[in-house]
Amino acid sequence: MSDAAANGLLLEVEGLSKLFDGVPAVEDVSFEVRRSETLGIVGESGSGKTTLVRAILRAIDPDRGIVRFNSSTGWVELQDMTAKELIPLRREMQMIFQDPFASLNPRMTVREILEEPLIIHRVGSGTQRLEAVRDMLAHVQLEEDSLTRYPHAFSGGQRQRIGIARALILRPNLVVCDESVSALDVSVQAQIINLLEELQNELGLTYLFVAHDLSVVQHICDRVLVMHRGQVVESGTVEEIFETPKEPYTRLLLSAVPSPDPDVPLKPLDRRELGL
Repeated sequence: MSDAAANGLLLEVEGLSKLFDGVPAVEDVSFEVRRSETLGIVGESGSGKTTLVRAILRAIDPDRGIVRFNSSTGWVELQDMTAKELIPLRREMQMIFQDPFASLNPRMTVREILEEPLIIHRVGSGTQRLEAVRDMLAHVQLEEDSLTRYPHAFSGGQRQRIGIARALILRPNLVVCDESVSALDVSVQAQIINLLEELQNELGLTYLFVAHDLSVVQHICDRVLVMHRGQVVESGTVEEIFETPKEPYTRLLLSAVPSPDPDVPLKPLDRRELGL
């Protein structure tokens, strides 16, 4: 693993597969992620994006393959670890969920929501935890009076900021953004994307960014994996994928991206003509 460490790798995935009732949802997926980069994972609904990232984080158990993570104590293989062995690693790997309301406990105040991960992992004293919560609120640009309020008192964009703060309160290295802006209005999406970029620069975060909106992926990601029927059909830099796509499925996805110019008609390619 010395070569991987020298190249600044944080995550290595080799031949990862997950089956449900004998049907592959993810099949033989391999890729690498470097520290402080954003890897986009794109594809239609049912392409295996969310199953892939959940298997990487061991939210579900993969059936085959290797997931190597460069933790604070060195390289570990996540697929072989017990639930107890995974607990300390949860501090280093976190997820921002799609629905900013369903993912927050409506009976807890913002302070309780953000303190909970610190309490579970026994981080700091009560005073230190409160200070960490206040600091993270400032990072996500929420006022301190948010501490005593409940999720229903916030807009969708504000709730997603709370979700982001909860994911980052343990100062993880790897953050999975699972369709984390798709439930938001377009103007709010832009604010959250800009916030994610600012936090990445401030905290040195590495993102796995799951999305079906390619215009968002083009803006925030460094590299892209294109998934179709559980497999990676194409990968490359954002420039390579968007300017010179090689696979018919990638061209199909790109053809469905609307132009910012309202006078430019949308002309999606025909799936049958592409042999898909």
